[in-house]
This record gives sequence, C-alpha cells and structure tokens, in this order.
Amino acid sequence: MDAEGYKKIIEELIKLIDAGVYVVDQDGIGMFYNGAMADMEQINIEDVVGKEFHKAFPGVKLAESTMYQALKKNVATKNKQQSYKNLYGKEITTINSTVPVVEGGRTIAAVEVAKDITNIRSMSDTILKLQEKKIEPHKVKPKIRQYTFDNIIGNNPQFVSVLERAKRAADNDASVFIYGETGTGKELFAQSIHYASRRQNKPFLAQNCAALPESLLEGILFGTSKGGFTGAVDRAGLFEQANGGTLLLDEISAMPYELQSKLLRVLQEDYIRRVGGTTDIPIDVRIIGTVNEFPEKLIDEGKLRKDLYYRLNVVSIAIPPLRSRLDDIPLLTEKLLEKHNERFGKEVWMVSEGAMDRLCEYDYPGNVRELENVIMQSVAMADTEHVLTEKLLQMPMQVKAIGADVEKWDRKGPLDQYLANLEKEIIREVMITEGGNISKTAEVLKIKRQTLQHKLKKYGIKD
Repeated sequence: MDAEGYKKIIEELIKLIDAGVYVVDQDGIGMFYNGAMADMEQINIEDVVGKEFHKAFPGVKLAESTMYQALKKNVATKNKQQSYKNLYGKEITTINSTVPVVEGGRTIAAVEVAKDITNIRSMSDTILKLQEKKIEPHKVKPKIRQYTFDNIIGNNPQFVSVLERAKRAADNDASVFIYGETGTGKELFAQSIHYASRRQNKPFLAQNCAALPESLLEGILFGTSKGGFTGAVDRAGLFEQANGGTLLLDEISAMPYELQSKLLRVLQEDYIRRVGGTTDIPIDVRIIGTVNEFPEKLIDEGKLRKDLYYRLNVVSIAIPPLRSRLDDIPLLTEKLLEKHNERFGKEVWMVSEGAMDRLCEYDYPGNVRELENVIMQSVAMADTEHVLTEKLLQMPMQVKAIGADVEKWDRKGPLDQYLANLEKEIIREVMITEGGNISKTAEVLKIKRQTLQHKLKKYGIKD
C-alpha cells in the first residue's frame, strides 16, 4: 500500500473518533483535522489542513502552545487546559493531550487529541462569580436552602445515636467524614452540623467532586492566578470564599488522586495556593467529606487516599440506610405528606393500613429520597382523596432485603460463601456505624469481643 492509501485510512479512522484530532507534519503544516475538532473549535477543516498551526490558531501564543512544545521541543503534554480565541474571535476552552512523533531520533510530526470543555468552563466561572456576589465579609446570603437538625426526622435508636453524634460534632471544629448510601441525607447532616456550629454565620459551600473534570475542579477549589494557564484570570476559589465557614466536598472519592494529595496538604497546613500562583493564602475552613460507598472499599480500589481518609475522619458519621430503620417509615411518611400537600395544594392527610404495610415492606435502594419520591408522586396524582390508599400508591418493583445490602452478592454461589459475604457486610456496616469501636460493635451484634476480633481478622476488616 502506498502513502496515499495509508493517508486515506487515517482520514477515515479519525472521522470515527468522538474526540478532536489534529496532526501536523515536521514543518507544522496541518495534515489531518477531523470534524469533531472543527466542531469543537468552531472553524472549518480547510482553515487548518495545509496551514501552519500557528497561523491557523493565531490566538494561541507559541510559548503556551502544546503543539509547539511537541513539535519543536519534543515535549509531550497530557490533559492541559487551554483557553484561546479561534480565527473568528470566539473563545474556546479545551483540554489537550499533545505528543511528538519521533522516528530515527527526529520529530517528524505531532498529534493532538482534545476535549471541548467550553461550556463546563463557562459554568464553573459562573458558579464562582455568583458565589463571590452572594458572600459578603460579615453577612452571608446562602445560595442554597438551609437545613438544620430540626429537618432530620427519625426515632429509630440506631439513627438517633448517629444524630446525637452529629450534634456533638457541631460543638467542635474537627473535620468530619460522612458515609451514607445515595439518598440517606448526607448533605442534610453536613448543613445541620454547620448551622449548629460557631461558624453558622459564615459561608456554607458545597461542591460535588464528581461533577467536573480534574483541571476545572482544581481551579474551582483553589482559585486561579492570571498566567497560570492560557486564559486564566485572578479568581478566588471555594476555599477562599468559604473562609471562616464550612466546605462540603461531596463524593470526595471522585476527586482525582493527585488532587486529593493537594487537599491533604491544605488540611495539614491551613493555607492554599491558587492554580498558577506563588503566594500562600491562609484559610480557616472546616472540611466535611462524604462518600456513598464503604471507605475501606474505596481505599482498596485506589479511589480514596488512606492518609486523606484518616485526616478527614476525625469525626466519623455513618448514616444508616432506610431499610435498617423501617420503623421510621410512618413518621417520615407523615412529615412528607405535610410537605407535599402544601406543595401541590392537596389534602391527603392519612394513610390506609394496606398502603402503610406496602410502604414498610419495600427495600428502598434510593433510601429516604426514594420514599419522598413515592409520597410526592402519590400526593401529586391525588384528586379529592384524603387517604393515601394502595390504589393511589405507586411502588417500584419490590426488592425485599434482609438487614443489610446483600443484593450485590452472587446468590448462585455456595451457601457457605454467600453467608460469609453477608456476615462480613453486616460486621463492616456496624463497625462504621459505631465509629470503629470493637466493644460497641460486639454489643450491637450480640457476640463476644474476642469472637468479633477473630471475624475482623478473618474478613480483613481493619478496626
């Protein structure tokens, strides 16, 4: 096959790739430029192919160009954020990975793969600008609804114990680590701790660590300094904006591993440095981290740094799933009916015995949030009814669990292995709930302390 044949293959191949692809030869002349890249940078393919890269992209300074670094300095760049104006003056933000192609000791081409984050970058800038406007030096205007301990409902003994632990956490400034499945109310607990603490008149800010790519998350948390990367401006991040208050880092295990290391330094040294900056900025921020999977599992999978976990886990709070406190269903249902009657202008004030039995028989993988969705749907669809009956109640498919989250275990395996997995999961859950205290865990499980220690060692559960 001749060179033209190979060229045709490459042209067809890059058409199938969702990411943007740009290839230049040793002289910096565009050889390949796919449609995804053209759409991303909002220019035409003919504006790039056959043109020198620095003329096709005059808005990118050579010193900041990843293509120049690869082609002229033989330096590869991975996942670098760039903001620049295209040929037509439109500002574009991308994350680029650019590598030199070397043959016989010399660079014969450079390949760039890019992802478009223009909209995400715009969104993150908007978030920071809005928060800057809402937070005044001595007066806080919360950007989200304030929740307090009065909003947390439950009489189940295990749940009440966790609630009391959270209230005690509000009396100090220690970092807090909250574990709870999706829908158990982790942010509700976090806000309640903040608004019952001495920091209640200072900002409470929250960031979901899974919502943004690494390069943007770092800038949102730590802020940016002009010149830190192409298009960067001087802007305070969430740590500075939350100074004196509380910063909730939701799904902290979704934060990239290297960024977790930077967060650890903040916790240890109480100062931050903006992305691209050289000045250390002292901060006074209480950190609350949350996860929706067992911390040990996340550590074993390399998603959560062990040292960061221990640093955050000064106060540990494990919110029990709803299936572990089904006795709270009647009380929760009553409160949710009040809430959604007012919302929808309905008058469904009672629950029939049959409907309540169905509510209490369900597994609730979505926890309290799922229960609220069930009640909200029932109230919204009611007409003139005053009683929530089985006919009005629309429950999801029944998946009854026994005591613990056992659905994930393979029931097709040997019975002894299934029971061992179940026992391990129950022990692990109670250990977390009791803050790692072996004596209290043994008391809850109604077994001897020595027996529990043996099982902890057997299953590799660290106390």
